[in-house]
This record gives sequence, C-alpha cells and structure tokens, in this order.
Amino acid sequence: MFKSESLKIRPRKQFGQHWLKSEAVLNKIVAAGHLQQGDRILEIGPGTGNLTRLLLPLVESLTAVEIDRDLCAKLRVTMPVTKYPHFHLIEGSILDLPLPEATNKVIANIPYNITGEILKKLLGTLAEPVSQFGRIVLLVQKEIGDRLAAKPSHKAYNSLSVRMQYLADCHFICDVPASAFYPPPKVNSAIVCLVPRPPITVASDPKFLDRLLTLGFATKRKMLRNNLMTVIDRDRLVAILESMAINPQVRAEDLSVAQWVALSDRVKALQNSDNS
Repeated sequence: MFKSESLKIRPRKQFGQHWLKSEAVLNKIVAAGHLQQGDRILEIGPGTGNLTRLLLPLVESLTAVEIDRDLCAKLRVTMPVTKYPHFHLIEGSILDLPLPEATNKVIANIPYNITGEILKKLLGTLAEPVSQFGRIVLLVQKEIGDRLAAKPSHKAYNSLSVRMQYLADCHFICDVPASAFYPPPKVNSAIVCLVPRPPITVASDPKFLDRLLTLGFATKRKMLRNNLMTVIDRDRLVAILESMAINPQVRAEDLSVAQWVALSDRVKALQNSDNS
C-alpha cells in the first residue's frame, strides 16, 4: 500500500522525488534482484519505504541512504530498529558517502537527475572499476535504460552503452509507465539489471579508451575517422580500420565494445611507436 498520504509527506522537486506506488512494478524490481537470505542490500533513496518493506523480509540486512531528513524521520518511525534490527538508515547523499562495505547488491529507484553520477559511484570507471556488487537493479529513466542495454548500431547506443557494457552485463527488464509513480514524472521509466564483471576484453590503456569514446561519440552523425582527427591522422585510422575488417566510413555507434577496445589498443600502440 502506498504510504505517502497517511504520513502527510509531499515529494520535493529539489531531490527529484517520484515515489513508486505500483505493486506490480515493485514486485518486478524485487524479482530482478534474485535475492537470497544472505544478501546485504544497499537501497538508494528509499523514499516512503514501499520497496524497503518488500525487501526486508527477504535479506540478511538492508542499508538505505536517504538525503531527505523528513523522510528519514518518518522511516525511523515506520520501520523502527526494535522491529527491524537488520535495517540500517543513513541520512545523506550517496554521492558524498563511502559505499557501505557490508553490502553486496544494490536495489533502488534512483533520482533521475544524478543517474550518471550514481552509475559511476556503483560501477566505477573504465580505469578504476568498482567490484563490490554482484548485482545492481535500478529503476531509471527509460532513455537511460535503453542506452545501458543497447546493441551496436541501435539509435540508443552511445558512449554510456560502451562504458557500462565494458564493466557489466546490462539487461533491460521492463518498461515502467509514468502512472506507476506519485507524482508521475514527465518521462517513462525502465527497470535495468547490471551484473558487474571483469572486462571481457581488457583495454591496454582504459583511460585512453575513455578518451576515444568521448571523442568518437562527440558528433554522432560524423564518421569516426573525422571525430578522431585530434588523436590520429585520418589515413592512418582508415588503415587500422581496414586491418580490422571494419568499413572506413564507420560511425562510433557501429562498433561493439570489443571493437572499441581493439581500436583503442591499436591507436595507442601506434602512438607509442611514434614516441619511441
């Protein structure tokens, strides 16, 4: 049951609060977590606690991070430690706090306005991945959900797709309509599941790969050989692409994660050769 009316809580725009009220969607999030009794969950932005209440009976512990002090006060009343000794509430922003060390999975309806920062916090970067979590289930803006799971040449495929798929297996679970929330957001949403793992193909220089991705996707309509001109001469890049059996007119969104890694390694090796 949705609790906001009984608690007399109003969502705050400054925190991007849209509370999930659909029992069907809440259950899909829980199911996507593949929960086991020994799991130690991190929930970001528990809000009024609708998802929290479903998770608590299924896991060993749940640590919730909530920035809204009024919601924290209500959660302490509705889910007291005396009744839920395995519920740990932290007041603050997840972006300003260290990740709770005792947690092994993340299940959350996150604020859409800081989705990128949260993904970086939970998964790290290409050069410094975070390996703490075995499974991350997030409710995100549909546009982001599409990007996370997109395949090469799909219109949603971009640099975020490559970076996240380098760090994790990304699965699109389902669409979520705006009507599933109170208040309804102006966009549709989606449930995604990320399973962090070591890169399938490891880049020799992840920071250089990250730079190439930024440049390569800077102008999606341009061919890759034009977007990367500040890094490598067009003719030399064409030669590399042809040696990889890739069309020299390829655009950034047409390369798979493995192809991006291979391209990065070859361009970097050529630079090292020039400098030796």
